[in-house]
Amino acid sequence: MTYCVGLRLDDGIIFASDTRTNAGFDNIAVFRKMHVWEKKGDRVLVLLSAGNLAVTQAVISNLNEQIDAAEENGGASLVNVTTLFQAARLIGEAVREVRRVDGPALEANNGVFACSFILGGQIHGEPPRMFQIYAEGNFIEATKDTPFFQIGEHKYGKPILDRVARPEMTMGEGAKVILISFDSTLRSNLSVGMPIDLLMYERDSLEISYQRRISQNDPYFEKLSKGWSGALREAFKNIDNYRDPSSSDEVVSIATRDLSAK
Repeated sequence: MTYCVGLRLDDGIIFASDTRTNAGFDNIAVFRKMHVWEKKGDRVLVLLSAGNLAVTQAVISNLNEQIDAAEENGGASLVNVTTLFQAARLIGEAVREVRRVDGPALEANNGVFACSFILGGQIHGEPPRMFQIYAEGNFIEATKDTPFFQIGEHKYGKPILDRVARPEMTMGEGAKVILISFDSTLRSNLSVGMPIDLLMYERDSLEISYQRRISQNDPYFEKLSKGWSGALREAFKNIDNYRDPSSSDEVVSIATRDLSAK
């Protein structure tokens, strides 16, 4: 399985993805799920992928071949479109093309055409933008009301993002909340695994600001994980215990079937 997150802030966009892929618990491998196209001073595009690995790799290969073909013969590609919307459209078209070619064979063998993507970054002349692209090739765009997208095994890491993630956060705060989201997911789902790829893009820089791979024994991640666990336990202690209703005037009668007479 996979877990990927994109968080669009006022100051830029933060991306993170795990690297575990498995076809059963005895067939686990590491694959990069973060793909970057950078043309300094003009554009930075980051694409996170989740789903059937063969499908997502085919989509990425189609996009790269499209770039090579456009350089030789012209035509639209990720390195020459003028808006992120157009880039999202190209990716959606690439998804549909892979579905056209591989979909029937997958369905014939009871397979599922499963893929999803998060595309984000900035092209010169427009602000940073971020999209989530579905297996059907359609997509939605992040807004101030919904500044983050998740793909893959998202349910365990969603609560902290729902409660904390805000567009006005600093980049450092954004990276912290994303890594806490990953820590929660890693603790609850064995199909998501380290290392974690983290990339931070600063608004209007038009180049990658920060990128690194966080390994199992990373000092900051270990400190964050222990600190978050301790903070949760402390918060739990500080909340009043449940009070037995029998000790108050707030007793509510619950309908109960009395079997004592039988």
